[in-house]
Amino acid sequence: MFLMIEKIRHYSSYSINFSNILVTLTNDILSRVARGRKYSDGEAGGSTKFESLVKEVSELVGIFSPGDYVPGLNWIKRVNGFEAAVEKLARRVDEFLEDSSNEADLVYILLEVQRENIAVSPIENDTIKAVIFDIFAAGTDTIYTTLEWTIAELLRHPKVMEKLQNEVRQVARSKLDITEDDLEKLHYLKAVMQESLRLHPPFPLLLPRESTQDSSVSGYDIALGTRVITNSWAIGRDPFVWENPNDFQPERFLNTGIDFRGLNFEYIPFGVGWRDYPDITFSIAVDEFALAKLMLHFNFALPLGVAEKDFDITEAHGIIVT
Repeated sequence: MFLMIEKIRHYSSYSINFSNILVTLTNDILSRVARGRKYSDGEAGGSTKFESLVKEVSELVGIFSPGDYVPGLNWIKRVNGFEAAVEKLARRVDEFLEDSSNEADLVYILLEVQRENIAVSPIENDTIKAVIFDIFAAGTDTIYTTLEWTIAELLRHPKVMEKLQNEVRQVARSKLDITEDDLEKLHYLKAVMQESLRLHPPFPLLLPRESTQDSSVSGYDIALGTRVITNSWAIGRDPFVWENPNDFQPERFLNTGIDFRGLNFEYIPFGVGWRDYPDITFSIAVDEFALAKLMLHFNFALPLGVAEKDFDITEAHGIIVT
């Protein structure tokens, strides 16, 4: 967080690329957890290599493949080069993840568990690699894109940003800083984050599920074995549930008890049940803390000549929607 604040402060007189700063912040935090060091530490070009891997994985996973929905069409992956691209990228990911020399990192801990339980409950190397890269790929996109969308909405709604800044600065007072303990006092900040997730859920189409029995929902017959994909983006903008659903209004979440953990089916940005996003609490805590720091230390504005109504927030697609 300190490095992010200092970097923004250094370039505060100029226009900055916020996406790059937020990606670096997120990757450094996750790499510290998983590998014991910031992803930008180590060999020359390490950060560029890592960022490239995450971006390529996100793009490949986000590509629509008919074979994922119609098994008989899996041959298309071989013909169009998708399967070869996945195998090549998998080898590069393996090389990157196998470079773990820190005894305090998660990779080392998982390898130790593997060695200690090899006869009882063996953990395959591929499983360890999958766990680590899940942290990076899903965590990186989810954390930084949620924060990026929130900043974008605040830039489009300066009165909301001013109200949020006033709350953060009132809580900080003479400390000149925000701590993790202060987050529970920032009720409007939490509402801003929830409203951002309603309009811009990181996973607009949730992980597929499969019906385990014949059933009927709202007059539609759903056969056993039907693959079901939930559209959380549409749920968050349902006009029968949300008043003015396309407007950014954080106040709608104040004093409601609705949160992002899947307990309220009208609001499921991360899914619900066993197949929800596993790092929800961690990701939201990072986003809230980073947003509080940014609102405390800086006054953000669009570049000169760019009006709020002209600010382009066209979505792009990958593992998540950015």
